[in-house]
Amino acid sequence: MSAPDVVTYGEIMGNFVATTAGPLEKALLFERRLAGAELNVAVALARLGHRVGFVGRVGGDPLGDAARARLRAEGIDGTHVLVDEGAVTGIQVKGRALTGDPRYVYYRRGSAGSRLTPSPEALGYVATARHLHATGIPPALSATARRFAVEAIETARDAGVGVSFDPNLRPTLWPDQDEMVRVVGDLATRADWVLPGIAEGETLTGRREPQAIADHYLSRGARGVAVKLGARGACLFTPDASWTQPPFPVRTVDTVGAGDGFAAGFISALLDGLGDEQRLQRACAVGALATGNEGDCDGMPSRSELDALLAVGPGGR
Repeated sequence: MSAPDVVTYGEIMGNFVATTAGPLEKALLFERRLAGAELNVAVALARLGHRVGFVGRVGGDPLGDAARARLRAEGIDGTHVLVDEGAVTGIQVKGRALTGDPRYVYYRRGSAGSRLTPSPEALGYVATARHLHATGIPPALSATARRFAVEAIETARDAGVGVSFDPNLRPTLWPDQDEMVRVVGDLATRADWVLPGIAEGETLTGRREPQAIADHYLSRGARGVAVKLGARGACLFTPDASWTQPPFPVRTVDTVGAGDGFAAGFISALLDGLGDEQRLQRACAVGALATGNEGDCDGMPSRSELDALLAVGPGGR
């Protein structure tokens, strides 16, 4: 594989999804899939035709084998996904909701993914990319993964590699909210493009309005801030202008992965050299399509599926 367009890093987990709707504690049968915010972004970008590389660790177990096989099947370079024989691949167990978002629980403490650590090889790989995508999840997993997050972003910046950052706040992974806000907030200020949800933005900045959230990062050097508004679409702010994108008409099955699809669409548009308004439009379109399937990344669209939705437009016309 030639130099990647995008590198991302994080934990790939086994994902066991209940086959029937209802309380998770009553579920008896599960389907095995894969989960991980960064995996979702990587799959989406690969399906849109970009060269993608992934950095991480999995256990020397069947779930780890499945994760590496999935990367190969999607055309993602997993050369820097190491097999850690001293730990197991983490697990997410996910319910199927009658209404609203499903409940999920993690079994990932001490997992192989949490043992991600900086190395010259991995950081050198980051420096070869056109773009690095980071999230706020790896810094919550361990001290070494947090160090990798900091060094990967700094390596990218030193090499002139663009950096996007999705906070992807996971309060249950942190010892307390103050530490989460401090660490994730610091990493966000190191990125060129910050992609928070509206609630995440309020948690991290203490500000409630999208413009105010964006101003927090723009004043610290960000090139742009895209604030996700859920069913209301999204807004993009740069130092000179702002845009609002209404939602696209899709049949929603599961909203998990929508934010990751948004990030992938935004990065894809950056790589393709599109303008700011078109970046926001593509981000919202990919995020919408990601909700059409129960798997976290199974609904990520191909380029032709994306083009078809963009042709319809947000009003369904």
